[in-house]
Amino acid sequence: MAAANFADKTIWTGDNLDILRGLNSECVDLIYLDPPFNSNRDYAAPIGSQEAEVAFKDTWYFSDLDAITVELLDKQHPPIKQVIVTAGLTHGQGMQAYLCMMAVRLLEMHRVLKPTGSIYLHCDDAANSYLRLLLDAIFGAGQRRNEMIWRRATSHNDPQRYGRILDHILYYVKSEQYYWDGDAVRTPKTEDELAKSYTKTDDRGRYRSDNLTGPRHNAERGSPSTLPWHGYDVYAMGRVWSAPKTGRYAAYIEQHFIPGYRSIAGVHERLEALDQAGLIYHPPRGKWPGLKRYAVADIGIPPQTLILEPTGFTNYSKGRGEWIDYPTQKPLALLERLIAASSREDDVVLDPFCGCATTLIAAEKLGRQWIGIDLSPKAVELVTRRLSELPARLRETRQAIAGLVTAREDIPHRTDREPPPSLAQQKPHLYGKQAGDCAGCGTHFQVRHLEIDHVLPQSRGGTDHLDNLQLLCGSCNRIKGNRPQEYLLARLRELKIR
Repeated sequence: MAAANFADKTIWTGDNLDILRGLNSECVDLIYLDPPFNSNRDYAAPIGSQEAEVAFKDTWYFSDLDAITVELLDKQHPPIKQVIVTAGLTHGQGMQAYLCMMAVRLLEMHRVLKPTGSIYLHCDDAANSYLRLLLDAIFGAGQRRNEMIWRRATSHNDPQRYGRILDHILYYVKSEQYYWDGDAVRTPKTEDELAKSYTKTDDRGRYRSDNLTGPRHNAERGSPSTLPWHGYDVYAMGRVWSAPKTGRYAAYIEQHFIPGYRSIAGVHERLEALDQAGLIYHPPRGKWPGLKRYAVADIGIPPQTLILEPTGFTNYSKGRGEWIDYPTQKPLALLERLIAASSREDDVVLDPFCGCATTLIAAEKLGRQWIGIDLSPKAVELVTRRLSELPARLRETRQAIAGLVTAREDIPHRTDREPPPSLAQQKPHLYGKQAGDCAGCGTHFQVRHLEIDHVLPQSRGGTDHLDNLQLLCGSCNRIKGNRPQEYLLARLRELKIR
């Protein structure tokens, strides 16, 4: 994995595609993005609000450049192309254009993620189905971990249909090495919930009787787990003994009641140890005994795919101190939940559509490094101001942190690749690769009449490496100028040259 080629607490203003292309590969631990949803709406902050400069159109139109993008994806990523074409056939060209925009950016996000990294894509139901297919094509369907449903409002009045109160959060990982800490975001149970779950008490406190047996499956009579214990023949009732040896509660037993418990190999020996420690409940009536699980060891409910709290901001909740009049703003608690579950302290969190900087503020509160990208320079002002307003516990450092924010408009220069040969050294190889044809108009030329060109301009994150070089005739090179190859191909098509 390459070292990061950026400083912590950096925000770029500009097209996130160009900036993503300039980031080193495998240098980011977690990505959260809340992109435009293809909702066919215009968003603007209320007149007179602090964020009145913020506005954007969430409407997409399929262009010649998009058509060229689809053709290029067909060569390198056929599954992605199929998703985009299908969306155009079933949902129209607006969706097709939107997915073109998202596809090239998600490919770069996949590249910059570490093998241990994760990505959360937040969307509504307008494009959810297609974005899921797009992520399947890029990350692999097997790397999809969840699709969470977030209740952004408790109710909504949508004429002539059910109220739309849900968003989707698509959770994918880069590889099977991904980091996960679900315990960090467990929800503690209330006293009422504990009382309902743990209905028995002894001198140690409240507990419930849990199973000490498991399914019989193909176990044959005679193996240790099938033998009777203290007169209980669970095998005859279709079960086998299964006294816990691993897991959180086994560790709790070892720490508080039976030193060395997890090293006891035999199931009957573990049963005896538990019984002698008073950890087995023998019912006056019943088929078999149970393990005493104490309420004090209950660490709460693990994170679920249905997120009911916190809800989003509505006309009834915008009075909270967190609300800053930003369209599509999400609550800090939601982002803190995702970041805590999928990153460690000091990990790098990226938000490529950082908007009002909620992801960046949540990352700062949790002790993560962070970077953000947004088209609007307002994002820099928002993150700096919001950092200065962090809770009192950070009073001594909040102003210092705000002063460390780096605002950039340039494209970062990648440092994770070996220096390439000189351009002159690469020209013969390019000539052979292209069989002497111009990569624009396709006309055949002698080598001296072709010029070396960057497929992706250096001003947009392109490098001098062979995979970003091509040969163009002088005419095509002049038409292309300092623009990506997609522009040249679209322009040549318009001029009916190609």
